[in-house]
Amino acid sequence: MTNISASLMNDDNTSSRKLFTNSFQRMANGHKGKHICDICHRMCKYKSERMEHYKIHTGEKNFKCDVCSKTFSRKSTLNIHYRIHTGEKNFKCDVCSKTFSRKSTLNIHYRIHTGEKNFKCDVCSKTFSRKSTLNIHYRIHTGEKNFKCDVCSKTFTRKSHLTSHYRIHTGEKNFKCDVCSKTFLRKSNLNIHYRIHTEEKNFKCDVCSKTFAQKSTLNIHYRIHTGEKNFKCDVCSKTFAHASTLYSHYRIHTGEKNFKCDVCSKTFLRKSNLNIHYRIHTEEKNFKCDVCSKTFAQKSTLNIHYRIHTGEKNYKCDVCSKTFAHASTLYSHYRIHTGEKNFKCDVCSRTFSIKSYLNKHYRIHTGEKNFKCDVCSKTFAQKSTLKGHYRIHTGEKNFKCDVCSKTFTRKSHLNSHYRIHTGEKNFKCDVCSKTFLRQSTLNNHYRIHTGEKNFKCDVCSKTFAQKSTLKGHYRIHTGEKNFKCDVCSKTFTRKSNLNAHLSIHTGEKNFKCDVCSKTFTRKSRLDVHYRIHTKEETH
Repeated sequence: MTNISASLMNDDNTSSRKLFTNSFQRMANGHKGKHICDICHRMCKYKSERMEHYKIHTGEKNFKCDVCSKTFSRKSTLNIHYRIHTGEKNFKCDVCSKTFSRKSTLNIHYRIHTGEKNFKCDVCSKTFSRKSTLNIHYRIHTGEKNFKCDVCSKTFTRKSHLTSHYRIHTGEKNFKCDVCSKTFLRKSNLNIHYRIHTEEKNFKCDVCSKTFAQKSTLNIHYRIHTGEKNFKCDVCSKTFAHASTLYSHYRIHTGEKNFKCDVCSKTFLRKSNLNIHYRIHTEEKNFKCDVCSKTFAQKSTLNIHYRIHTGEKNYKCDVCSKTFAHASTLYSHYRIHTGEKNFKCDVCSRTFSIKSYLNKHYRIHTGEKNFKCDVCSKTFAQKSTLKGHYRIHTGEKNFKCDVCSKTFTRKSHLNSHYRIHTGEKNFKCDVCSKTFLRQSTLNNHYRIHTGEKNFKCDVCSKTFAQKSTLKGHYRIHTGEKNFKCDVCSKTFTRKSNLNAHLSIHTGEKNFKCDVCSKTFTRKSRLDVHYRIHTKEETH
């Protein structure tokens, strides 16, 4: 009797010993040359093979690994297992040169190259190269999830998924990129990441030929062509092409913002938005325009900027046919036609058609001026205003009137000036119906009706409706006279006073009395003269 037989006979387990004895006796009584297992009826070529096989039924595992103490029923299986510790991989694929510790694993791997899939799901007819993969897949249909996380109780269909998930709780990232040293929870994520360095894109769209680093990304992209949107929001019924987009959208309804900036504590709906926002603090700008070399924090912003060079304006207003480079600009413009103003200031209740306008307006109340000129240290509430101001120092005037050739530092100033030639006055006072060339002039005029005087002199406490008037008044205290007559060299505190004075030299009298037709060099003198006629009427 072999050592294995003796081991079974000496087993403390009576049932195992009895099972072996009966089987052995039957073999001795007439099955010479036929080594058949009387439990599962498997036929073995050799008696020793049958003895090894029999341990499957008895559960006997006599071969122990001296590294990790795992036990095996066969020495050959122990030898194979031992290669895990030694790293020995003797079986090489002759197609891709990948090596394996077991021949059986090589055979399974080889099916990737042959495309052989012999294991078919009897529910959905999907085929697999491995039986184990079919068994795992089958749990999708049964809903079976046998692997439970002992931290959060989440269940999984595969042990490997549970193992990967568990690292979320431990924070363990064992898979490190040997190029940039970034670490990952899963090897699959590392493999995907590695394609960034190799620029490998093996997955090609058969519609538009665009290539992708991941098959999953190709599948998601493909929905652009099919128009498939299988993910529906159960609150507003909006549909999405991707589950991840639905999850992100759903937070709009819940108000959930789980992604917090560790610098300024601002929270975001999506991690991608947090990552983009974080570049404000790092000042990281990785996306460079190949035309003007300007850099941007976001690729999408670079794409939008690039349209400046191409002149591309794909977004057309269906009301006035005006075209725009950006969809967002079209949406904002469209509110001019609808009169829609959804953005309300919670301080003064003023409403705006664009959120950015509200944000800019809000700085009036906060007094916040974050944009500083590096020449004269003057601060501004808006970046665009700083850029316009900076041209005072550079003398740059890029905006030219095509009627009179006058140049301006800002486009808005050119647009305002151009109305002098067209006579266009689009800004109307809703109190007295007077019209103006500029919105700013209307705003100043409106204070006549409200009596609002927000600009106060810090010397004499006199208040003014306009900031420019305060500046002019302030020169009375400083004695500053910056406006000089180039004829007689007389200086004035205000430009308007200089213009009025200049008419003495030119003889120009633009102010005419509509009663007696007498003309004057200044409006103030006309006003004084006019009282002659009003006094006559009262007597």
